[in-house]
Amino acid sequence: MTDSNHSNAAPQAGTAADPTEAPRQADTNQQAPQKESLLANLLLNIVIPTLILTKLSGDNWLGTKWAIVVALAFPLGYGLRDLQRSGKVNFFSALGIISILLTGSMSLLELDAKYIAIKEAAIPGLLGIATIASLYTRWPLVRTLIYNDRILDTGKIARTLSSNGNASAFERTLQQASWMIAGSFFLSSTLNYILAEVLLKSPPGTEAFNEELGKMTALSFPVIALPATIILMLVLVFLFRRIGKLTGLKLEEILVQQ
Repeated sequence: MTDSNHSNAAPQAGTAADPTEAPRQADTNQQAPQKESLLANLLLNIVIPTLILTKLSGDNWLGTKWAIVVALAFPLGYGLRDLQRSGKVNFFSALGIISILLTGSMSLLELDAKYIAIKEAAIPGLLGIATIASLYTRWPLVRTLIYNDRILDTGKIARTLSSNGNASAFERTLQQASWMIAGSFFLSSTLNYILAEVLLKSPPGTEAFNEELGKMTALSFPVIALPATIILMLVLVFLFRRIGKLTGLKLEEILVQQ
């Protein structure tokens, strides 16, 4: 009777009834972080703020100031949640939050629209300068953005480059990629400034200004983010091809296996 009870009882804490249970748990713990939803990204950062600024800025709704506060609360909340979920401060997420806070502050203080245009150009412009400046440090930004161990098997690539004698040639490739990335930021900077200058014509603190700010938010993705994203994808293709040429490895051999 005693043996039967022991055989039917649940395993004691700290023991494994199935030798494959521990590996399963390890795999679960090492799962890749949950990917963000593109739909949620677009809704919270573009669609909802645009609708609030263009449709709810009238005195019969939220009013000009509260419309700005509520509209910018969505991308701000999304950025803060992203920081909390990742568990560490991401430079680009933090910069995005600062940009949102600056836009809201300038709008609420009813500063001239030219200051918003300058701010819109300054953020990506500073990123472009930082990308170039980082080439002269031990931590070039290209390694954070593209050439990192989340995307590529950097250890295998480094070993193969070293054995082939192509390590210095690859460093030149990273420099070229860095200039391309900086170019995408400078393009965004220029487009940001042009978009703000063209659209923001009304005095701040008016319903018309909020509508223009909403239109600028709506156009930021197709006019600014999309071209910059395309350039970054081309840089990624360039980097993959150069790695393949310098190492002799195939694409599936250099990518991190998920």
